[in-house]
Amino acid sequence: MKAYTYIEKGRFELLDKPKPELLDPKDAIVRITLSSICSSDLHIKHGSVPRSVPGITVGHEMVGVVEQVGSEVENVSPGDRVTVNVETFCGECFFCKRGYVNNCTDPNGGWALGCRIDGGQAEYVRVPYADQGLNRIPDVVSDKQALLVGDVLATGFWAARISEIKEDDTVLIIGAGPTGLCTLQCVMLKNPKKIIVCEASSVRRAFVQHHYPTVQVVTPEECLSTAQGLERGGADVVIEVAGAEGTFELAWKTARPNAIVTVVALYDRAQVLPLPDMYGKNLTFKTGGVDGCDCAEILSLIEEGKIDTTPLITHSFPLSRIEDGYKVFENKEDGVIKVAIDNRY
Repeated sequence: MKAYTYIEKGRFELLDKPKPELLDPKDAIVRITLSSICSSDLHIKHGSVPRSVPGITVGHEMVGVVEQVGSEVENVSPGDRVTVNVETFCGECFFCKRGYVNNCTDPNGGWALGCRIDGGQAEYVRVPYADQGLNRIPDVVSDKQALLVGDVLATGFWAARISEIKEDDTVLIIGAGPTGLCTLQCVMLKNPKKIIVCEASSVRRAFVQHHYPTVQVVTPEECLSTAQGLERGGADVVIEVAGAEGTFELAWKTARPNAIVTVVALYDRAQVLPLPDMYGKNLTFKTGGVDGCDCAEILSLIEEGKIDTTPLITHSFPLSRIEDGYKVFENKEDGVIKVAIDNRY
């Protein structure tokens, strides 16, 4: 099969590899129909994910059809259309039982697919703990509608859930990239009084204004003064999704006293927590990564028409042209938000 592979820092290649086989009774083999390119893939390419393994097939955001299951798999069967979870989790350890599946104690627990074991920018993928890692897609939901469920949409849903949003709140989301836009849709489900999105890109600001006209959109230069001008002197909830230079500082500065600051972003370098400067603000920080155990609920919301991420998929390429897809995504060309890869080689 064809598989897009991490060779070394700065270099991915589309290679011929053997089709994966079942290694454990809890495994499933999935024939991938659609996958997507994520910023985390770029972090691997740039050498910012030390735990990633050269030689692995990259990609962790995908949907497909179950082709084969191990003898202990109960929840899915060959022929089922499924989303694949970004995280591998056993469902039995201390952390899994409490919903903290990102911290699963299995050797392949947490983000493994496309990082430490072969992922889904390929024709086939082996999914460990398939009963936890696969969710059947409702018949009325298309592959495209379900494509983002296992990663960026699960991240947005998790971020909104842990942020304890109330209907009287003003919520500030910093960053309107793919994860920020998924977070926005999930925050909207909580019906807060006001939502503000801060985004540097004029293209992405226009995207938010077009698709979510009730949301206030500001530039990073306007963000702090906008927040300080709110009734409570800042946002009740700040969700930092950008991970850009200065956005962590902006997040805590735009929060009102006793606010919740949820940090979803993955940073390339350490961030400073200047406790003397924020003394007395009494902020509560919540940090990633995503506990992606809400995929069944998210699929139900898509089926009910309450979430629609298809406008985020702005570009599509076949697997044979995945290099072109990476070029567009990495360089933010042509108004790209999210790139879908057709894996049916």
